[in-house]
Amino acid sequence: MRREAIGTGETVEAAREAACRELGVPAEEAEFEILTMPVRKTLGLFGGSPAKVRVFVEENSAEKAAAYLRGILKNLGLTDVQISIQEEESGAMLSITGGDVGFIIGHRGETLDALQYLAGLVANHTETTYYRITLDIGNYREKRRETLDALGRKLAAKAVKSGRNNSLEPMNPYERRIIHTAVQQVSGAISWSEGKDQARHVVIGPEGGERYQPHRPSGGHGRRPCGSSDKRPAPAGRNFRQTASRPYPQQRRTNTTQQGTAQRMLPKEN
Repeated sequence: MRREAIGTGETVEAAREAACRELGVPAEEAEFEILTMPVRKTLGLFGGSPAKVRVFVEENSAEKAAAYLRGILKNLGLTDVQISIQEEESGAMLSITGGDVGFIIGHRGETLDALQYLAGLVANHTETTYYRITLDIGNYREKRRETLDALGRKLAAKAVKSGRNNSLEPMNPYERRIIHTAVQQVSGAISWSEGKDQARHVVIGPEGGERYQPHRPSGGHGRRPCGSSDKRPAPAGRNFRQTASRPYPQQRRTNTTQQGTAQRMLPKEN
């Protein structure tokens, strides 16, 4: 893919530099063609015309991504930055250097990841095969990888010792792969990913599942304290057994009446 721009200036060199600034590339990386040589004014007052130069660059996927990033950084007020391209297998590493570029990293690399994602879209806009773009500032990627590797091994050892699972914060696929690789180095530990989209995170646990058993306090549900009884207390002020065995008043009157009737029916003694 060819990108080109036309610049004008009092001299050919000035016109070339103007066109290179418009393309956002160093002058030594671009080719140029002189369209019009400068013409001096007659007597310093009449006529004359500036030089006109066409500058063009042949870009591959990495160069397209770098040019896109230069435009973003320029709009952010960062004009004194350099982007170096290091070709890799199926992709390229773009390293940004210059003054006051640290803020581009963002919280835990979120801003850097967002720019990397956009640059990847630009690099793969016209390609038929996937071209991976990795963006780095101040060797941040390597430092982050070392931090995640140490964290993964530490939590894996903790899971094996305690028998409990440990959940990490949400991470992008690249950082989750670093954690998984680190856990594989610890015997007896395994890792897997849970959640969806932005909430996708890694869980580290012991092989065979979580072995931790929660502590049950004594006297809990289903257990009676010592000395307890299932017997219910009798109603206050009454003796239940005595009340149940004592005949009701109606029953006593009936029995008395029956006894009197039986006595009247007996023959009288002479």
